[in-house]
Amino acid sequence: MRGRVAGVGFMIAVAAAVAAMLAGLGTRWGWWDFRTGFAVLRWAVYGAIAAAALALLGLALALKGSRRGVVLALLGLAIGLVTAYVPWQWRRTAERVPPIHDITTDLESPPPFEAILPLRADAPNPAVYGGDSIAAQQREGYPELGPLVLEAPIPEVFRLALDTARDMGWEVVDSDPDEGRIEATDTTFWFGFKDDIVVRVGEAAEGGTRVDVRSVSRVGRSDVGTNAARIGEFLARLAAARG
Repeated sequence: MRGRVAGVGFMIAVAAAVAAMLAGLGTRWGWWDFRTGFAVLRWAVYGAIAAAALALLGLALALKGSRRGVVLALLGLAIGLVTAYVPWQWRRTAERVPPIHDITTDLESPPPFEAILPLRADAPNPAVYGGDSIAAQQREGYPELGPLVLEAPIPEVFRLALDTARDMGWEVVDSDPDEGRIEATDTTFWFGFKDDIVVRVGEAAEGGTRVDVRSVSRVGRSDVGTNAARIGEFLARLAAARG
């Protein structure tokens, strides 16, 4: 009996962890809609919490004589807590950032999409920028986000920007050095969400070359900070590449 409780907790924890992984991967592989994936993830978290509770009980019982039970209880507790923690942390992040999915370094004149538009034809989220209300939320949520100005000629910066996009694993859909425009798509690892990016490279008003980036999710009201983080990483890598 003492080891059995720990064993049950361990098995439920493993099942919850597998369900949590499949919640995203199943969406990525086209098994179900992302809403179904979120529902699977929610129940996986419930299972993980139950497993952690059972593991704690099993640990208390196993400490009185079952070494195998102790090991199973500790494993079940660790797996259950980690499985529940990741979505919980994800939700906490979502509560801290604005519920938007269109992020740009130029709030006055966001770079528009051109080549990617056919790929977004069936996307629930529009490619047209949402205007002042979205800009206001971005200013409050990501006040530090802005364009990058480099002391280098436009052709050099454009080449570095294209290399940086590829180094980050983006699928480059179109690149036009004459217009200074790069369009690409990035796919998130877990759920396989498609986010589209447009990079604009042009002359800065104060001299040098200005780089603006816009990143937009195809689905979902909130991006949980993904687009802003992507833009920030891209600009940081580009600045480092320029030295």
